[in-house]
Amino acid sequence: MLSMSTPMVSWMLARSRLMCARGGGGGGGGGGGSVVVVAMSPFGRMFSSSSSSSSSSSSSSSSSSSSSGIPLAHRDDSSSSSSESARLMHIEHKHGAHNYAPMPVVLTKGRKCEVWDVEGKRYLDFLSAYSAVNQGHSHPRIAAAAIKQMEQLSLTSRAFHNDKLGPYEKYITNLLGYDKVLPMNSGVEASETAVKLARRWAYDVKGVPNDMARVVFAEGNFWGRSIAAISSSTDPESYGGYGPHVPGFDIVPFDNLDALEEAVSDPNCAAFHVEPIQGEAGVVLPSNGYLKRAKEICEKYNVLLIADEVQTGLGRTGKLLCSQHSDVRPDVVVLGKALSGGYYPVSAVLADDEVMLTIKPGQHGSTYGGNPLACAVATAALEALVEEGMLENAMVMGERLREGLRRVLPSDSVQEVRGVGLLNAIVMFPDARATAYEACKAAMKRGLLTKPTGRLDNVIRLAPPLVITAEEVDEAVAIFGDAFANL
Repeated sequence: MLSMSTPMVSWMLARSRLMCARGGGGGGGGGGGSVVVVAMSPFGRMFSSSSSSSSSSSSSSSSSSSSSGIPLAHRDDSSSSSSESARLMHIEHKHGAHNYAPMPVVLTKGRKCEVWDVEGKRYLDFLSAYSAVNQGHSHPRIAAAAIKQMEQLSLTSRAFHNDKLGPYEKYITNLLGYDKVLPMNSGVEASETAVKLARRWAYDVKGVPNDMARVVFAEGNFWGRSIAAISSSTDPESYGGYGPHVPGFDIVPFDNLDALEEAVSDPNCAAFHVEPIQGEAGVVLPSNGYLKRAKEICEKYNVLLIADEVQTGLGRTGKLLCSQHSDVRPDVVVLGKALSGGYYPVSAVLADDEVMLTIKPGQHGSTYGGNPLACAVATAALEALVEEGMLENAMVMGERLREGLRRVLPSDSVQEVRGVGLLNAIVMFPDARATAYEACKAAMKRGLLTKPTGRLDNVIRLAPPLVITAEEVDEAVAIFGDAFANL
């Protein structure tokens, strides 16, 4: 283990060695003979060895980017906005915190895959509120459930029982095949809950000494902006300037099984927390068999596998859980976003009794978690997904979208189109004649909305609602084809 004057210097040296190792080749999942470098990060240990090229490309960043990932040099938005849009954006800029840099459009209405701005211009939504609106905007079934419950009872806190919580818990646990669910509100709350569960399980069941439990995360992960979430981040824009960070978190390269096994072999390791597909890192897909082998490694060392399915779950990749593509049953599943269809903040953690019942009354909770309004909305949102053919549509339309884009996008600008179901990305060459943000603005002018992923300005995320039609897919393909042809 490296020992240097400051944790940050040590961590940066480890990152430098990791980049050198990547330059020499080697694949995720681990070819024999790779050297594992173990070093202290500012908030834990980083286990690294040569990893896949997709993992390497996903970790790049630009110091000139804003916190939302849009390069500041490209923020010339007011000149392209109408007077009403400009007026509303000015009010927001003047009175709101500057922690986002949105695309220069002001939306006022949405139906299924379509949204309209305040001037009445129609767009195809290819972001779906970062996969929170999988069921489509203004889904009537979810809206009706929300309105009915709001007129009856919205909140009791968990100080009292309510008549919607039990039926919701029964429905979601039966649907996904787990003993118990712990309801929360946001995705970051749910992941923090999963980490708490893993630590408590490690002490009470595995026998890890008090305050010694460690949780492993993949490089390039993103699960929120809380102190715990940024403590596991490898993005300096996320964690920089917000220390001290939460201890006990270790980092391994995504899609690298050698590094994963090195990390979880620590007898104090409680869990490996991972996204089946890394969304914010650039819709990065691991090698075939990665998640299945990761589960086997976790079982070998009695470590929990936590699947962060906040973005990849609930139909986004064509199955209820993305991990089902790999025939993997995680020990803990984290859900959010589309669990409410965009109507209300609802999240959940699912696990079996051995894990879930380690937390006792008074040790974890939320005033709003499990409230009757959330339960009614979530039940309706899940029913819409499974009863209206959205999972099947995601698979068919996703394939149609990828095939269409590969046919029309210029090979001198676009490196690849990748994805599963309706979680996809256009990956541009870093030296392409335009940036991903400029391509998104060109698409916006032609009636399609999306954004670059995270802080990468060469990857465009494509995640339309799961109710998208073949005609809308073809329209999107035509828009991108024309946008790229005229960059």
